[in-house]
Amino acid sequence: MEHLTLAHLPTPLEPADRLGRAIGLPPGRLWVKRDDCTGLATGGNKARKLELLVADALANGCDVLVTAGGPQSNHARTTAAAAARAGLGCVLVFNADAPSQTEGNQLLDDLLGAERRFVGPVAMDDLDGVASAITDELRRAGRLPYLIPVGGSSPLGASAYVAAAEEITAALGHDDVVVVTATGSGGTHAGLAASLGHDRVIGVDVGALAHVASVVRGLTVEVAALVGLPRPAGEPRLVSDQVGAGYGAPTAACLDAIRLAARSEGLLLDPVYSGKAMAGLVELARAGLRAKAIVFLATGGVPALFTARYEDWLVGA
Repeated sequence: MEHLTLAHLPTPLEPADRLGRAIGLPPGRLWVKRDDCTGLATGGNKARKLELLVADALANGCDVLVTAGGPQSNHARTTAAAAARAGLGCVLVFNADAPSQTEGNQLLDDLLGAERRFVGPVAMDDLDGVASAITDELRRAGRLPYLIPVGGSSPLGASAYVAAAEEITAALGHDDVVVVTATGSGGTHAGLAASLGHDRVIGVDVGALAHVASVVRGLTVEVAALVGLPRPAGEPRLVSDQVGAGYGAPTAACLDAIRLAARSEGLLLDPVYSGKAMAGLVELARAGLRAKAIVFLATGGVPALFTARYEDWLVGA
């Protein structure tokens, strides 16, 4: 498979002692894995997955990437950037009506040259099926499309996070590590768990999928088989109390976590994924989560901060 470099790797692993102290952790205990610094079109965790997926698309002679997500999808934005880097077309499918203004990730999608299709309020669990139908439409029109599932969370895409787990353990030099990550489409969580085991990865459910535990469980098995690792024992560890009113819905705990990370470490988190993941970590730490190293995975998503939906909430109106 043709090698394609999209992400700046390995990403930094930074101590976060000021933040750790604020949530009751001693110095040297809390670290932040900066996958918001992957470099591609404002960075984020999807760049790792897309290195593998776009290379596969090129190896199969495809000429257009097709993927789907919510209207402020970080994955969609990063896919558009990856397509531009690879010289491919890009069709993005959003489960919303066309917005009244183009902002945040939508602005970047347009700037990057992607074709944007708005299919109305389809459940995230059903969105891959809609994208598949559009892929068939493109094929009938003579294109050679490559379908990427929501979040890039195929076994191949998720396997990129096996390498991320190895970066973490190599840098910290010991096995007593727990990684806390946002869990949306499940691929990042599954890739980490395939390498580290279910007991060492805690996912904070952000409400993207109705049955995310089942998705993570199955995908972890597929990733482990793909990369030649043993099947992890146990069940995925998931925190499910940070969703609020739904996927992308603002919560008071998320806002507190975003402000805490920004004002203690200069770390910018987003309102859909990493802010809720940090809110989960705060509760876990205060409830007694302990390990020699607790690693928070910063997954990116900053463009969502600059949208009208979150403006009043962020400034406290």
